[in-house]
Amino acid sequence: MRKGRTIFFENAPKISATATVAGPKECAGVVGRYADVPLVDDMFGEDTFERAERKMLLTAVRKSIEKARLTEADVDFFLSGDLLNQIISASFTARATKLPFLGIYSACSTMSEGLLLAAVLTDGGYAEHVVAATGSHFSSAERQYRYPLELGTTRPPQSQWTVTGAGSFVVSAKGEGPAITCGTCGRVTDFGVSDVNNMGAAMAPAAADTLLAHFADTGRKPDYYDLVLTGDLGALGSRLLKDLLWEKGVDIGENHVDCGEIVYKIVEDEFQGGSGAGCSAVVLGSYIYDKLQRSGLGRVLFAATGALLSTVSSGQGETIPCISHAVAIERTDARATRGEERL
Repeated sequence: MRKGRTIFFENAPKISATATVAGPKECAGVVGRYADVPLVDDMFGEDTFERAERKMLLTAVRKSIEKARLTEADVDFFLSGDLLNQIISASFTARATKLPFLGIYSACSTMSEGLLLAAVLTDGGYAEHVVAATGSHFSSAERQYRYPLELGTTRPPQSQWTVTGAGSFVVSAKGEGPAITCGTCGRVTDFGVSDVNNMGAAMAPAAADTLLAHFADTGRKPDYYDLVLTGDLGALGSRLLKDLLWEKGVDIGENHVDCGEIVYKIVEDEFQGGSGAGCSAVVLGSYIYDKLQRSGLGRVLFAATGALLSTVSSGQGETIPCISHAVAIERTDARATRGEERL
């Protein structure tokens, strides 16, 4: 059933397993003890950053399938994308696995888009098991979107740090695990921000647009959820989102957390926090999923955000169009656990 931009899943597909790989900087923060594969070297034994990113994604995909007690032959579709040109990390991972592949791109919101599409496929009866995954690497993203690392370019205070990490989710038509109960498709939103270092300001309006649509379509209020989890806004973008929603009469101040705010240690070196496709994938697939599985969280609204820019568009003076997709993830016993714990 669909209402507005929101699809309601009658069969409530389950997230039966997740797996994450996190870089050394990320493991120093909150996700460190929850990551399945914590790295001590962001090269991951490879000779280029791009090959390291690809290896992280492949490792996360295979680990999630293993944790779901499946084989690659049991997986019906593989949905993935990344931040590199021609989504090479995802497509090369698909080459290595031989899984039926649907390449997707939604920048840093690729994880929520992947989960939304995986739920559509499984809820509709077109698949039994779907893997949705994405990742990013600080060093590969920096030299594609900004400057070569060798230049040692000074980072402005409004900038975020692209997360080195990957996350993979197995979405199953039946089984155990938190359920995806509905999802809201985002619209491309552009408030005229052109600063490629200020992703939080660019993406906050897209997150606000999607969250407002979700609450209107579902008739739910923010306090229906134990956690409203955005993906990659960082500290500044998170504050802007709260202000934008407050202006519309919606208050998420009590139960909102942004993955970019919590992925790193609370120190000034990271300025506004984390971003990148791997940011929300790692935090949701490790720390948050653990809370959903064990205790504390019963209902989570996950809305990752993405900036749909390129070096070409930025070089031509274009502003930054952004998007956000949202999925509601709920435990079957959510009602019994509500209010038990907040992050």
